[in-house]
Amino acid sequence: MSKKRHGIVEILLWIVVVIVVLWVISPFYWAVITSFKKPSDVFRLSSIPWIQFQPTLNNWQTEFNQRGPEITRGLLNSVTIAVGASVLAVFLGSLAGYGLARHRYTKWRNQSMSFWFLSQRFLPPAATVIPFFLLMKSLKLLDTQIALILVNTTFVMPFAVLIMRDMFKELPVELEEAAWVDGCSRWQSFVRIALPLAAPALVATVIICFAFAWNEFLFALVLTYKKASPMTVVIAGTEHTQGVQFWYVSTRLLLAIIPPTILALTVQKYIVRGLTMGAVKG
Repeated sequence: MSKKRHGIVEILLWIVVVIVVLWVISPFYWAVITSFKKPSDVFRLSSIPWIQFQPTLNNWQTEFNQRGPEITRGLLNSVTIAVGASVLAVFLGSLAGYGLARHRYTKWRNQSMSFWFLSQRFLPPAATVIPFFLLMKSLKLLDTQIALILVNTTFVMPFAVLIMRDMFKELPVELEEAAWVDGCSRWQSFVRIALPLAAPALVATVIICFAFAWNEFLFALVLTYKKASPMTVVIAGTEHTQGVQFWYVSTRLLLAIIPPTILALTVQKYIVRGLTMGAVKG
């Protein structure tokens, strides 16, 4: 009886796994098949190529031929903004995380400062978009990549601070003390000892910050209008007077997910190790 129950439980688990997998990949499948559909096929039930609809490359050809410069500019802006924000956030977050891991502060307790960093993720972006707009306008940074790099850095840096803090906590301080005995300054021990040992967490943090900066839409919509518009704004621009052009949305969506997917697959082993070693603790 126990074996029978075990078999039933295993079957149910596999059913749940299949349902979850189908649920996860369904948006990507929709994007792929929609990018090869004619406009007339999009608004009717047609999910199986060559059976329910005839695939076509017209959408892709139109995007590259007529909107190629706009898409290229959007992808380059997204890459520049995401890379700039993630690198700056990890640089500043590593310094702050190291300070929280190696020092005990009295005026502001370490736990209070960590909670303050974490609270920045709870802050709704809509509450700060107008102040950021006025600030960037006064600095003449509207419609620039620098504006979005600075704003995105503000909102992704808490991840870097907390992950790197816990990573540095796990590193034995005796290694740095040995470096001090050999004549290294605290900065030299941080650069030569702590950072190399924390490389997996650094990579994982960069990927996390990159993903959030890559997907950011609200600030990109408000702070840019042409030159610095990232891919998220370009995708939203597929709306037409007759409605949303889903066939172009899907092509741009697939183009937008290619860079972060390639990056994540390239460094996936570091992501798993880094997140395991740098889990956020109280």
